[in-house]
Amino acid sequence: MRLLLIIVGAFTAIVSIEKPAEADNGRQWCAYYVGSEATNCGWDTYEQCLATVNGIGGFCQRNTMYQPPPRPPSLTRHPRHRPH
Repeated sequence: MRLLLIIVGAFTAIVSIEKPAEADNGRQWCAYYVGSEATNCGWDTYEQCLATVNGIGGFCQRNTMYQPPPRPPSLTRHPRHRPH
């Protein structure tokens, strides 16, 4: 039983280890939390980001890694020549 608890504990510790936060280039706003190096770049709007840091301390800035999605090809048509 003790061995099972050790194995489960070790597995839980390994799974819960997180890699350092990286900027998500899919969202426009990042929340920077005061008192830690934590960053969350998962916000589409400034208001969403601000609501996250409100009350816990922090600030929001534009995500410098943000890449807007590619624009769809233009659907403009070329005028046809009409005989005179």
